[in-house]
Amino acid sequence: MLIPMYVMIGVWGGANRIRSAIKFLLYTMFGSMLMLAAILYLAYAYARASGGGPSFDYFDLQRLVLPQHLQVLLFFAFTLAFVIKVPMFPVHTWLPDAHTEAPTAGSIILAAVMLKMGTYGYLRFSMGLFPEAAMAWAPNLAGVAVLGGIIYGALCAWKQEDVKRLIAYSSVAHLGYVMLGLFALTQASLEGSILQMVNHGVSTGMLFLLFGVVYDRRHTRHIDEFGGLAKPMPVYATLFVVATLASVGLPATNGFIGEFMVITGTFASNKLGRFNGVQAVGAAIGVILGAVYMLMVVQKVFFGPVTKKVNANLRDVNAREIVALAPLAMMIFVIGLFPNIFLSRIAGAASRVQEDFDARVATNPAPLYYTGPIRLLPPRPEVPKVAKPDAPSGAVAAKEAP
Repeated sequence: MLIPMYVMIGVWGGANRIRSAIKFLLYTMFGSMLMLAAILYLAYAYARASGGGPSFDYFDLQRLVLPQHLQVLLFFAFTLAFVIKVPMFPVHTWLPDAHTEAPTAGSIILAAVMLKMGTYGYLRFSMGLFPEAAMAWAPNLAGVAVLGGIIYGALCAWKQEDVKRLIAYSSVAHLGYVMLGLFALTQASLEGSILQMVNHGVSTGMLFLLFGVVYDRRHTRHIDEFGGLAKPMPVYATLFVVATLASVGLPATNGFIGEFMVITGTFASNKLGRFNGVQAVGAAIGVILGAVYMLMVVQKVFFGPVTKKVNANLRDVNAREIVALAPLAMMIFVIGLFPNIFLSRIAGAASRVQEDFDARVATNPAPLYYTGPIRLLPPRPEVPKVAKPDAPSGAVAAKEAP
């Protein structure tokens, strides 16, 4: 996916599109190559431990028990690739440039879809393949997510004069909540993180789409070039306020559910050491900062007198634009008012992830500080086949374990 996005930014982007496209490619390709090297080593390690050939099977590789130094190195090779993709501090600087120079479609794809590859990757691979290392480093990584993601991203967004850069830094802050929930690894925080991946795609994607509407009319991104847009563009202003309130986590919008579950799950976590309460408070402070910078933009852009004559004649959203925006606005309230539609489908998977992680950490006789040779844990026991009570004689049905 890097090459199409590189072309999208480099060909159809803004004035500094080439620099931004190359920076995006170099950052993300560096992380991808590290992860590729780690994947190849895991296959080699499996062959060495099993005495057979290499394997790229996920469940085979989960059985590997690695010495401490190898497990930590491989964990960070995977995790750095995903952290760059999220992105998290200090490898986040490619994102504001890429968002600023990308066309509207590129910004939406990047924010709503591609960044979730990093959060999903950490959940699936870093935690799944290296649970002991993930457990040991969770408190440190959670601190980075709070200070370097949520609070730092919010403070950077607060000082931006370019609307697209502001929304880009808000993405750093919002995805900090997702990563914090994964590091906390409670049922509530995992469900909140997964739901927040969806929420971020809806609200931030809608913000980029909305700004693309006004950029198409004014061809400027600076906040000072706007003012009083609620008068000539009342429908547009209403939709922008809806997306803003979802972004800041107002109750009854989608953003509230995800952030609330992450914060409460972090506070209840026993995997973050004695600082879980401090990190939960830091995440709550990030909610306040998010309201400050987003409402500041709404005030400057939409309310007060029309500061530029050219803005007085801007046309409101047309039918084509409403058709694009209406489903996103609807999703904000559907998720916010009826979250169990989504949480009921997330709960089972989140529970299994947590149970598998805890079982591996608790039962593995080789903890993180294992210094012996590479070896394999016993394979998982096969699921027994159980006959259905009401089945005809001799009929047997496979009963899948949860």
